[in-house]
Amino acid sequence: MTKFPTGTAAIALMALTGAASAADLKMSHVRPQDATIDTELRAFAEDVSEATGGDVNIEIFPASALGDYTTVQERISVGAIDMATQPAATAADRRMQISSFPYLANGWDEARAIYGPEGPVREVMAELYAAQDISMLAAYPVYFGGISLNTDPVNPGDPSESNGIKVRVPGIKSFQLTGQALGYIPSPIPFSEAFTAIQTGVVDGVIGSGAEGYYASFRDVTKAYIPANTHFEVWYMIISNESLSGMDAEDQEALKTAAAEFEAQRWTVAEEDQGKWEQRLADDLGATVVELSDEQLAAMAAKVREDVWPEVLQDVGAEWGQGILDQIGK
Repeated sequence: MTKFPTGTAAIALMALTGAASAADLKMSHVRPQDATIDTELRAFAEDVSEATGGDVNIEIFPASALGDYTTVQERISVGAIDMATQPAATAADRRMQISSFPYLANGWDEARAIYGPEGPVREVMAELYAAQDISMLAAYPVYFGGISLNTDPVNPGDPSESNGIKVRVPGIKSFQLTGQALGYIPSPIPFSEAFTAIQTGVVDGVIGSGAEGYYASFRDVTKAYIPANTHFEVWYMIISNESLSGMDAEDQEALKTAAAEFEAQRWTVAEEDQGKWEQRLADDLGATVVELSDEQLAAMAAKVREDVWPEVLQDVGAEWGQGILDQIGK
């Protein structure tokens, strides 16, 4: 770690060498305080502080306190916010939709091969962030997505016909098309307005999150949960290049090492964590967790791959997107 003499000598030395001083960083995330990610990030911050001898201190801001994740990504790009662990904001680059490409992974082993270290999506996402003057430090696997409803499901495992249920989807083309392909009526609504939209009956459910997310943000309006495996949710720990370059080389390396360990630990518990939150929807809220057969899940995946993939590929660039799918073997 960087150690300096005290007093006038320290000031003179820093002026001569341009050495980096201790870094106080702000880290944003989207979940409420004390949620799983909040607890894990606070432990990460402690690890970084210890590894850098107190040179790097990370303050955690939960519940999008620094702004919506799209705004936060933009502000990290220009150095106005230091760090975040959050979904990729596709408004900055439509190609970032590749991260939430529907039904891309069939299970946890395949998800790790795609999104984990040296995975094709992981590698290309790092490149897309780099083009925005952002460094990716880690991927954070969250869950396979599902559908939360504040009404009774209608043929939840049959995507062949419309079920007449209107659901909120993020303003991302892949989610809108997926909702439609699975028989729902998609309605793009900002996350900040989604709870009220369900509560007042504007929509009857949500597509775009998973059990943990629905428990954290929609538990009072979740009557049923359908684990449809709509997409694999992965967030990214990102840092402004300006903030990263403000540290000395030793502290940068310590930060990157702590981030790699943070990610590795998450991959060991993420699958079990998903099951825990699905069970909590049932036990704590009395929600119906719909059981889908392998055949039903396969039918849903096939429908989305046939109807949605060609359109999303056109949106991100067909040649570019297909090149990534080829690497995955799809």
